[in-house]
Amino acid sequence: MTMLAHKVAGTLGPLALAAMALPVSAQTAQTAPLNTPAATTPGTPGSNALPPMEEIHLATDSRARLTVPVTIGGAGPFAFLVDTGAERTVLTRQTAQALGLAPSGRATLVSVAGLEDVDLVTVAELSLGTRRFSGLEAPLVDGHDLEAEGIVGLDGLQDQRVTIDFAANRMMIGNASPDVPQIDSYDIVVTARRRSGQLIMTEAMIDGVQTDVMIDTGSDTSIGNRALQRALNKRQGEQQAKLIAVTGQTITADVGHARVMRIGGMNIENLTFAFADAPAFAHLRLNRRPAILLGMRDLSAFQKVGIDFARRKVMFDFTPPQPQALAAR
Repeated sequence: MTMLAHKVAGTLGPLALAAMALPVSAQTAQTAPLNTPAATTPGTPGSNALPPMEEIHLATDSRARLTVPVTIGGAGPFAFLVDTGAERTVLTRQTAQALGLAPSGRATLVSVAGLEDVDLVTVAELSLGTRRFSGLEAPLVDGHDLEAEGIVGLDGLQDQRVTIDFAANRMMIGNASPDVPQIDSYDIVVTARRRSGQLIMTEAMIDGVQTDVMIDTGSDTSIGNRALQRALNKRQGEQQAKLIAVTGQTITADVGHARVMRIGGMNIENLTFAFADAPAFAHLRLNRRPAILLGMRDLSAFQKVGIDFARRKVMFDFTPPQPQALAAR
C-alpha cells in the first residue's frame, strides 16, 4: 500500500535568500485514497442531521499554518493542522502514544522529499466540532518534524464544504451536498477537476504559462514542478532553499519568482516559488505539465478561500470586511 504524504509543515524556520526570506518548511502529507469515513452527529450514529455550516475556531502556528482543535475518542483537544493537500489524516507518534494506540500496519509515505515506510494506527473516532469520523487508518510521523499533534486530511474533509476565512480567523465546515444551497458569496468561483481526491484547477496562468493549481493549506510555501520552472525559463541553482518533509527528509529546491498568477479573472502578484522534483507531483500525475501546489504564503492574499468537494468548486474572496456602523448615542 502506497500513501502520499503531502506537505505538512516543517522544522526549519524562514531561510534568508538574497534580499528576501522564503519560508521553506513546506511538507507533504498525502496518502492513497480510502473510503471516506462517515460524518455523524453526537449520539446519532449515521445521522445526517448535522448543522448546514459550523464554525471552527482557527489558530495559527509560528509558520502561519492553520490548526484546529480535534478530539480523539473523547481525549484532547489536540492541535491538528488543516491540510487540504493531505489525502489522509495523520497522527504524530507522540499523540498516538498518549492515546495508547498501537501500530496496526505499515505503509509507504510519499512526501515532498521522498518515500518513507511508516507505521499506521487505527483511529476509532475523531471529532471536529460536532462532526465525527470513524475508522480512520492514520500514518504516524514524528512530532518534532511536524511541529503539531496531527493533520486533518481529506479523509475527514472529503464530504464537506470547507471555508477558510482569514479575516475572521475561522473555518466554516458543512455538508458538501449539491442539494445544500450556498449561503456565502465569493468574488471568484472556479470549477476544478477531481484527481486522487484532490481538486485541481487547470485554467490558471502564471506569467502567461497555463498551470495546474492545487490548494495546499498544509504548506507555508508554494511549490512548483520542474515543468513550470522550464516553461518560465527559470535557471536552476541561482537561489536555493531546503524543504523538509513530514518524514524529516530534505530536498533541495530552486527559488523562483513570478509577476502574476491569474485564476478565474483574479490576479495574485509578486509570487515566490520553490521548484523541486517532489514525488507528490508524480503521485498526482502533475509532473509532465506545469503545476503548482499553492501554499499559505500566497493563499493569505485572499480574505476567504472555499472548497466545495461535491460541486468541484474552488472559491476565492478578495472583498475586505465591512466596518461595523457605530451606534448612535
